[in-house]
Amino acid sequence: MSLTTAPGGTPVDTAPRARTRDPRRHGSGGWLALGLVSAAALLMLVPLAIMLLNAFKPPGQYSTEGPLSWPTEFYTDGLRAYWTRVDFPLKLWNSTLIAGSVAVFAVAVSLLNAYALGIGRVRGRLTIVGLFLLANMLPQESLVYPLYYLAKEVGLYNTRLAVIIIFTVIQSAFGTYLLASVLGTFPRSLLEAAALDGAGSWTILRRVVLPNVRPTLAVLLVFFFVWTWNEFLIPLVMLIDNQTQTIPVALASLQGDRLMDAPTTNAGALVSLVPAIVFFLIFQRTLSRGITVGAEK
Repeated sequence: MSLTTAPGGTPVDTAPRARTRDPRRHGSGGWLALGLVSAAALLMLVPLAIMLLNAFKPPGQYSTEGPLSWPTEFYTDGLRAYWTRVDFPLKLWNSTLIAGSVAVFAVAVSLLNAYALGIGRVRGRLTIVGLFLLANMLPQESLVYPLYYLAKEVGLYNTRLAVIIIFTVIQSAFGTYLLASVLGTFPRSLLEAAALDGAGSWTILRRVVLPNVRPTLAVLLVFFFVWTWNEFLIPLVMLIDNQTQTIPVALASLQGDRLMDAPTTNAGALVSLVPAIVFFLIFQRTLSRGITVGAEK
């Protein structure tokens, strides 16, 4: 840095300043990537647009003109039929209770498991983490019969608690694998400093580890909720009563063997999608912040 003296005696920095790149200026590659991403986003919205188009279309027009025709009238009987036929408020409560409980419990179990594996350094850590990775690769079809038999034996069949326990274990397997990798690189100096101050294991977890991994936990919470909300196979097998079924199972009940009411099915799918979209929009900033913090670390 070079300084010169102004006429008033004030030193002035005359060193050349580094030019900063204007982030608003994109090269051809940046505009191309932006165009591809925009096209992909529009392509992903096509099924949603078709579903919205057919949710308010009369059945007769759907049969004669097909799913891509513009509705000639605003048909709402399908929406009302779905709302009353499947008792949508009850199914909404069941799905929210199951998905919300699984998200909270799975995050808690994942944190405790990962704390023991990533920071506690238990013996055989790599083998245990590998088993959690293997558990994530098992298809749900291979788990249906053992889970069905076990739920029958313990008296939890056709209860929401059975589905909550099952998906808490399934989701926490992925959460444990992810968090164990994150906590495996946790700065040992912070842990040693807390231990020198007399902090025990629970204090270190609550005051040192938890504040640093809270963004990652928020991301897992959102993912676990959405994943559990969309689950179909295990709830279909485990929940046979109308009082315990979830929204995806209720949607499947609209399809008959030889006849399907397309407007009612599309209206039901549209209404069933709204809560998940609202939940995602509410926690979108939390999700973005968690991913950004993880990238910076």
